[in-house]
Amino acid sequence: METNPLNHGVLTESGVGIGEVTRQMIHERAAEIALINGHPASEVTLSEWDQAKRELSGEPTIGPTTALLLSAPESDRWNPVPGSTGHQAPVSGSEEEDADGRNEAAQLFEEGVGEAAHDQMLQAARAVTSH
Repeated sequence: METNPLNHGVLTESGVGIGEVTRQMIHERAAEIALINGHPASEVTLSEWDQAKRELSGEPTIGPTTALLLSAPESDRWNPVPGSTGHQAPVSGSEEEDADGRNEAAQLFEEGVGEAAHDQMLQAARAVTSH
């Protein structure tokens, strides 16, 4: 069975296909994130490197601590009606949907919004450092 390539990392960057993610690409993305965070690109932190790797490779964009908290059953995190047992709604899956139930169009839209936000933050950071 073929897997959906949209579920496995960034397909494009600034409208150009990126192909296989390389160490150099991760380094460049981490340097951009460092600029956005307000410090020189030459001083990339481990968390910025990890964020760049997650963004480009399609790994979860949340950290391990947050992932652990979110892995707890919803009933343990929030109970809108104390004492209510509720029920599980049926799930209708599709091969064209990702784990969050988003179709290809929604995945591409979210990826585009994320890239646009990243580009805007990078341009703003560069504008501040050039003045």
